[in-house]
Amino acid sequence: MSDRMEGVKKLFESKSARVETNRGDAYYSRLFEQCQARLGELRAQEPLNRLDFSELLAEQGTDRRDFMKWVSATTAMLMLPPMFAPLVAEAAELMNRAPVIWLELQDCAGNSEALLRSDGPKIEEIVLDIISLEFHETLMAPSGHQAEKQLEDAMEHFKGKYLLFVEGSIPVGAGKDWCTIGASGENFVDHLTRVAEGAAAVVAVGACATFGGIPAAAPNPTGAVGVMDVIKGKPVINIPACPANPANMVGVVLHYILTGQIPELDSLLRPKFAFGYRIHDNCERRAHFDAGEYVEEWGDAGAKNNFCLYKMGCKGPMTFNNCSIVRYNEGVNWPIGVGRGCIGCSEPDFWDKYAYERPMADAKIKAPTGGVEKSVDEFGLGLLTAAGIGIAIHAAASAIAGKKEDGGEA
Repeated sequence: MSDRMEGVKKLFESKSARVETNRGDAYYSRLFEQCQARLGELRAQEPLNRLDFSELLAEQGTDRRDFMKWVSATTAMLMLPPMFAPLVAEAAELMNRAPVIWLELQDCAGNSEALLRSDGPKIEEIVLDIISLEFHETLMAPSGHQAEKQLEDAMEHFKGKYLLFVEGSIPVGAGKDWCTIGASGENFVDHLTRVAEGAAAVVAVGACATFGGIPAAAPNPTGAVGVMDVIKGKPVINIPACPANPANMVGVVLHYILTGQIPELDSLLRPKFAFGYRIHDNCERRAHFDAGEYVEEWGDAGAKNNFCLYKMGCKGPMTFNNCSIVRYNEGVNWPIGVGRGCIGCSEPDFWDKYAYERPMADAKIKAPTGGVEKSVDEFGLGLLTAAGIGIAIHAAASAIAGKKEDGGEA
């Protein structure tokens, strides 16, 4: 076995190279007690609104059985053993103890739209309904001075307790003073910094808020950056993708309600429960990749038979996200499922690096070395190396087969 393949083998076998999903009975026993205590404290608090979770479920036609199915799936998504399911259910019911302030900055409101525009009520939406959403420009009734007062009141009343959700990038270059808020003309940098000061944690939602997104694409005229480039000394959680999956937003809030802490993050500040997976490894077309069966052009026989989309530019081999597992639109489908390759929208600089229809092999762009914690980075790069070897083998095999069909020598 070559040194390279031996290294890949060791990475596969190394315990430290995986996102840890089983930490042992002692760890989970301590965490269970911690969560019980946390929920007990929240239960003793007055709810921030009068919405009743059970009544909301009944109004939307969701019975307890459906709710517990969702609880089981969410518990697994949070990388918790089944024993935590009753606590996750209780955390969902106590979401009206969580004050949330939501800012919209340099964005298209696509993440808010992802929450609002669905073909029917989902449990994620019901969970979000019960959250005490103290401020959200797009959804709130007040405007102008009344809206500004509501924000100031929420910041003062819930100081140190509220979760700050941020949607959209922040212009720090030439465009710093192009975007302003309210009568005072406060620019986005100052506005975000001031509101974040009293937050328990800051949650950046979507590609723009996390890594700058499309506004940061070349030539980046406004100098757009993500929240983590502006906010320092405060917990920041990145939930990238364009748009972010509502299930991951709910997962972060549930984790905070359940434990009083932010979830474990990777080196890009993404929660590992959602971004500790490489899309390529959980793709329903992976078997076709392994077999060297690719879509060569749109509409060909490979496309009709759901072959691998790598040659059409799918960036699944270098993208970390759980959309191949959780999916969108009530779990019905996701981009690759409808026949389009992944464009890596949960990765930094995705618009410039990945959003085109040609594979990385033809792009002359170095594969990313960041994405998850160092050990997982190494694991991912090991997998990427193995994928590259597989691609080379399949390409050679295709060329040989083509020569044989043409009557040439193999």
